[in-house]
Amino acid sequence: MSSRPAPEGIAAAHRAGYVAIAGRPNVGKSTLLNRMVGQKVSIVSAKPQTTRVRVTGIVTRPHGQVVFVDTPGHQTAHRSALNRMMNRSVAATLQEVHAAIWVVEASRFEDSDRTVEELLPVSLPVVLAINKIDRIADKKRLLPFIGRLAERRAFAAVVPVSATKGTQVGALLDAVIPLLPEGPVLYGEDEITTLSERVLAAELLREKLFRLLGDELPYGAAVEIEQFEEENELRRIRAAILVGKSSHKAMVIGKGGAKLKEIATAARRDMERLFGGKVFLETWVKVRGGWSEDDAALKRLGYLDQG
Repeated sequence: MSSRPAPEGIAAAHRAGYVAIAGRPNVGKSTLLNRMVGQKVSIVSAKPQTTRVRVTGIVTRPHGQVVFVDTPGHQTAHRSALNRMMNRSVAATLQEVHAAIWVVEASRFEDSDRTVEELLPVSLPVVLAINKIDRIADKKRLLPFIGRLAERRAFAAVVPVSATKGTQVGALLDAVIPLLPEGPVLYGEDEITTLSERVLAAELLREKLFRLLGDELPYGAAVEIEQFEEENELRRIRAAILVGKSSHKAMVIGKGGAKLKEIATAARRDMERLFGGKVFLETWVKVRGGWSEDDAALKRLGYLDQG
């Protein structure tokens, strides 16, 4: 799979394929995916391990189409059926794609990064993305760090980026497309994700839970869409927020229901922006302990179906 430019006067072949975005939790994978797609298709939070499903974002360019798979951050801190499932998802995805972007934080390399590195198949073309370079005032400090990482593997390319600022994101796309097989587009040129609106609605609501409750919110919170109907460009959505304890329920609802209203309003606005129409959103909070250890619950919530 050559990345050399086509000879002058000869059009480059169109390429299309699947690319995994891999990295430890909270390294910026979802932010990077959203930046490349140009819309929010993967939820973003400062809380580690926000992504639980294999979110697929589609980027179409004249010379190629990249179908990105945003894998969950490989999890070692929490032991549960949910996290075992997510770790299997990471390993399985890396065996199925044509190439991968390995995201590492600028000037920070941890044991959890090494764990992800060990999952990358030797034969898989990998582009190393050094993220969060906007946080490094003196960019010269990055050179030794990049040099050490570049010695770890024969990377197809090494691209310093800032997912938050959008710096070098175009260059990252340019590095990935030549690694894909020649062929026509895999999806329509106007498609940006393979996720259903039902799943996207659940993810957007869960994002607001993490963002607006921060570290107060326990790890074991989930969203179940109980009803999703569309009529005349209006979407009626009924969603249950699942928590493990009654004290967690009170935290999500807030005084006089104020916190739940704030969460639902922020989620609804994002849904309307993404879906391109009005959304009527009803939210409820339910206590359901042990769901992350229950295969039946995981399947009902859509996690086990994600690989």
